[in-house]
Amino acid sequence: MARRPGAPAAHGEEFTFVSPLVKYLLFFFNMLFWVISMVMVAVGVYARLMKHAEAALACVAVDPAILLIVVGILMFLLTFCGCIGSLRENICLLQTFSLCLTIVFLLQLAAGVLGFVFSDKARGKVSEIINNAIVHYRDDLDLQNLIDFGQKKFSCCGGISYKDWSLNMYFNCSEDNPSRERCSVPYSCCLPTPNQAVINTMCGQGMQALDYLEASKVIYTNGCIDKLVNWIHSNLFFLGGIALGLAIPQLVGILLSQILVNQIKDQIKLQLYNQQHRADPWY
Repeated sequence: MARRPGAPAAHGEEFTFVSPLVKYLLFFFNMLFWVISMVMVAVGVYARLMKHAEAALACVAVDPAILLIVVGILMFLLTFCGCIGSLRENICLLQTFSLCLTIVFLLQLAAGVLGFVFSDKARGKVSEIINNAIVHYRDDLDLQNLIDFGQKKFSCCGGISYKDWSLNMYFNCSEDNPSRERCSVPYSCCLPTPNQAVINTMCGQGMQALDYLEASKVIYTNGCIDKLVNWIHSNLFFLGGIALGLAIPQLVGILLSQILVNQIKDQIKLQLYNQQHRADPWY
C-alpha cells in the first residue's frame, strides 16, 4: 500500500542493521590485499616467462616464482569473495571468505605447532628442500640468488656441510665430472675479504677436496640447517611478532565478515517483517 505524501515512513523502511563502517572497512581491507595478490601473480608470471623452458621445467618444485603465483592466486580468489561479498552484501560470498580465512589461519597454527612438536621431522623436511635446491642451483637464476643470499646471510655452506654441494652435477667430486667447478663450492660460501673491490667468484675452487680444518680458512664449513635452527632459537620473539602480524589481519577479516553477515541476516528479517505487515491497515 502506497504511503500518502507527508505521511511518516513505515517502520523499518529507512532503518538498516547493516553498518556502512563495517561494510566499507571490510571492502577496503580486502581491496588492499586483492591488489597485493595481483602484483604477486604478475611478478611470478613475469619471472617464469623470463626463464628458459628447460630450466623452468627442471626446478618447478623449488622455484620461488611458482610460490608467488600459487599464493597470489589463492589470495586473489579469497579477497575477491570478500570484496564482492561486502560490496553486494552477499551472505554466501562472505561466509565463503570467512570459512576459507578460518581454514588458512588454522592450517598456519597447526603447521607452527607440528613444526615445534615434531622438530626432528621438520628438520628432515627442511634438509630435503635444501638438498633439492642445491641440485637445481645452476638451473634457475632466482633460486641461485636465493641460495647465495641465504649462505651469505647465515654464514654457512650447503645443508649439513659444505660437502653437500657434491649433490650438484657441476660441483660433484666424481672423477668423470668434466665441469670446471668440479669439487668446488659457490662463491657465497667464501669468507668475506675486507676491502674487496671485485668479488672473486672462483674462491671456492676445489674446497670439497680439502678437510674441514683446511677448508675453514677459506670458506664457511658449517651447514645452513644448523645455522638456521640457531637463528630461529635466538629470534623467537621476532618470529612471534611476524606470526602475530600475519594472524591479526586474518582475525580482523573473520570478525568483520561475521559481523556483517549477522547484520545482513537481521536486515533480511526486518524486510520480511515489513512485507508481512504492509497489508495491515493499522501498519
